[in-house]
Amino acid sequence: MKRVNKRQDQCRREIAVAVDLRSEIPAYIENILHLHNKNGRFNHIGPEPIPSREAIVDIVGRAFRIIYPGYFTSERLDEANIRYYFGQQSMGLFEVLSEQITFAIRHDCIRFDKPCIQCEERGQETALKFLAAIPELQEALSKDVRAAYEGDPASRHYDEIIFCYPGLFAVTVYRIAHWFYKQGVPLIPRIMTEYAHSRTGIDIHPGVTIGESFFMDHGTGIVIGETTKIGDRVRIYQGVTLGALSLSKEKVASLRNKKRHPTIEDDVIIYANATILGGRTVIGARSVIGGNVWLIESVPPDSEVFLKKQELVMKNK
Repeated sequence: MKRVNKRQDQCRREIAVAVDLRSEIPAYIENILHLHNKNGRFNHIGPEPIPSREAIVDIVGRAFRIIYPGYFTSERLDEANIRYYFGQQSMGLFEVLSEQITFAIRHDCIRFDKPCIQCEERGQETALKFLAAIPELQEALSKDVRAAYEGDPASRHYDEIIFCYPGLFAVTVYRIAHWFYKQGVPLIPRIMTEYAHSRTGIDIHPGVTIGESFFMDHGTGIVIGETTKIGDRVRIYQGVTLGALSLSKEKVASLRNKKRHPTIEDDVIIYANATILGGRTVIGARSVIGGNVWLIESVPPDSEVFLKKQELVMKNK
């Protein structure tokens, strides 16, 4: 009996301590409210809406289920239900997409005091245009799938590439995001590509221009900056950076809308951990850039660029 009483006393003391600690929370809340907008802190408190990151990730998933029908769904698809499937998926995508585009446009209008451009109507029109563009996206991505199969002897079949390859996931999200980027939709394209970045370790800005039959082998650590231009049938390996030269704070503003990243022409191969920088740098067609190469100057077509072979030292222990 005494043991039970001791346990009850201990529980009462713990409850009393918890109540005392919880009573301090309102003071901390008042401090947060008082300081949330002081000394350069950031907040998004105001009347303008903002797109939902969770909803954008959901849009990516819905788009995948339409672009690659039968791959990313738990239900069986056949001729009996395919029309219903496309109808259901397309209507669901249209509803959530038009809402998020509206939020993104309205956010920019109110946040930056822009003239009204009928946000809701534009959101629905852009969502409808995206549905119309899906066959074109499918065609481009089918060439990327084939490029992966033809460029990687480890691939057994197309299904494996679509299900498993992070490079294809990243380039699919990029091509979706790039379409919205070209339509002038704010914020959403970047949320999409940063989601792919978090999933795959591949960082492609939605403003990049990428041609047909693009293949990223392995992919981890690839970085492709906003104004990069990539031609057709280009293959790059893990760790490649297509970036900009580092700038002083004074120069950043003047170059924000200018070409800062390299141009990669058709049929170029870039091996692992190569770094190619600068808006004036052009890698000529059919060139091969070796691993760990650092380039800040142009290379003519049909070139091979490799580091000089280092001396290996092996000692018998």
